[in-house]
Amino acid sequence: MLLHIIRRDLLLAMRRRSDVLTTLFFFVIVVSLFPLGVGPEMNMLRTMAPGVVWVAALLASMLSLGRMFAGDYQDGTLEQMLLSPEPLYLIVMGKALAHWLVTGVPLVLMAPVLGIQYDLPADALLVLAASLLLGTPVLSLIGAIGAALTLGLRGGGVLVSLLVLPLYIPVLIFGAGAVEASAAGLGAQAHMSLLGAFLLLSLVLAPWSTALSLRISME
Repeated sequence: MLLHIIRRDLLLAMRRRSDVLTTLFFFVIVVSLFPLGVGPEMNMLRTMAPGVVWVAALLASMLSLGRMFAGDYQDGTLEQMLLSPEPLYLIVMGKALAHWLVTGVPLVLMAPVLGIQYDLPADALLVLAASLLLGTPVLSLIGAIGAALTLGLRGGGVLVSLLVLPLYIPVLIFGAGAVEASAAGLGAQAHMSLLGAFLLLSLVLAPWSTALSLRISME
């Protein structure tokens, strides 16, 4: 069931390529505009690079949260999923993983390329990609809870942002902090360990919370 949900959502995403490209273009544009606005001062660019890339990735991930369950809710598929004998948390996990594959993985792949604009050293670029690899699944899993709670509500996109943004802040702090620590030569192991802990907690708790939120929203 998990693989079936992932395969189904990936197929639907490929049919709506414009939604996927919008998220990626937003990330690329935001990260690329900062060096133009700040100027060519390399020390300043290296200092601000981790925060800029991580904030852009966070906002890009939030753009598509409203679509995670909206399509299935509108065509009645979500109601059938709730009636399915399969555990709902597996269905939720599949949809969250599919969301990460569509939105998070492209950001992870593009981040080192965009980080070159900020004159980041090679080891900092690797830490940037690794921190996003650990952090972006957390964004998708936590975002699924907000998307489920605001399902079918008018102005749900704004409500999702208000709900999930406070929960995103620790991931943002430690993700950007890992790159900053690596660039300063202090080592990023502590920050990466905390990101890994956030990922494990999200994998355990977020699907159950999202499944409960879906049942509340459908009632």
